[in-house]
Amino acid sequence: MVRILPVFFVAAASLSAQAAEPQWLPVTAPKIAVAGLPWFAENHGEFWRLPERSKGDFPKPVWSLALDSSGGRIRFRTDSSTLALRLEWPHPPNMRNMHYFGQSGVDLYIGNTYWGTAIPDKDAAPTKVYEHVYFKDQPRAMRDITIYLALYSPVKVLQIGLDQDAAIQPARPFARSRPVVIYGTSITQGGCASRPGMSYQAILGRRLNLDYVNLGFSGNGKGEAAVARAVAELDAAAFVLDFAQNNRTVESLAQVYDPFIGILRARHPNTPIVCITPIYAAEEATGGRPANEQMRTLIRGVVSHRIAAGDAHLQLVEGTDLLGPTRADGLVDGTHPNDLGFQWMAEGLAQRLHKVLGL
Repeated sequence: MVRILPVFFVAAASLSAQAAEPQWLPVTAPKIAVAGLPWFAENHGEFWRLPERSKGDFPKPVWSLALDSSGGRIRFRTDSSTLALRLEWPHPPNMRNMHYFGQSGVDLYIGNTYWGTAIPDKDAAPTKVYEHVYFKDQPRAMRDITIYLALYSPVKVLQIGLDQDAAIQPARPFARSRPVVIYGTSITQGGCASRPGMSYQAILGRRLNLDYVNLGFSGNGKGEAAVARAVAELDAAAFVLDFAQNNRTVESLAQVYDPFIGILRARHPNTPIVCITPIYAAEEATGGRPANEQMRTLIRGVVSHRIAAGDAHLQLVEGTDLLGPTRADGLVDGTHPNDLGFQWMAEGLAQRLHKVLGL
């Protein structure tokens, strides 16, 4: 049962007293879909990225990060002249290399066009319910709505506000009925996009009209078997493995990389798997991060060995082809992509996935 608390209004983002009170719908209302969170129903409507039943199998930091809603989207079509949300954030944004919009923002896109972002106050409290109005008094016309949930915050969307007489239709179908499932590091989770609609998966999804599942875990994309088994539960159009750098050493990566692919292959013998080597880091210009190139060599070897052994559905993508030494302006802190870097990554992956998925 959704707990509705007194609403705190922000003057610039609240429904005026004169405006007609909207109807407030739960995200589970008919014709409204939650995408990118495959265990949403099993987790009783919580915006978590892994199944609660396996919570005890995951390292504690992985489960904590799984509470962040990265990759979750709310999708539907409506002719409402107003669109508002009631939201809760458990804590204010507190990251050093991502501002409020990037860490905690909730984006609205109409079709493939950005319309605005909801964010909490700097002193957000877990008992505070925000009401954010994305638009009101717009001409009545059917619009494709996509709401991108926060990358690095366990935000909750409590209700969606629409006109009392608004028509609601299901979202337009994706180009493929099954999602692309992406497992990896903080870069995969979305660090350091300026807002959730600018992660490389979000850009890629709009570009190719693809559904996706974001299983990036900041600092903790280490390839544990328990996580691999959870990833393997999903019926994916393709798997993308973007993990390496969260392993402390090449040796620790070697212990998990091939077994991770093996766990996926045991349940999905013919599903495409795309393996990405580490993208460029600025320290490499001066000889730093030697492990990055060693990890690239390791991943190339694993992929080559499996292809030679008969795996016809395994692909290698060089991370430095997506974001390499000549594209260091695509980095925000020397390691994580900014919006430009994510745009470059999405463009490169779009070419490969377009072919892999036969789009």
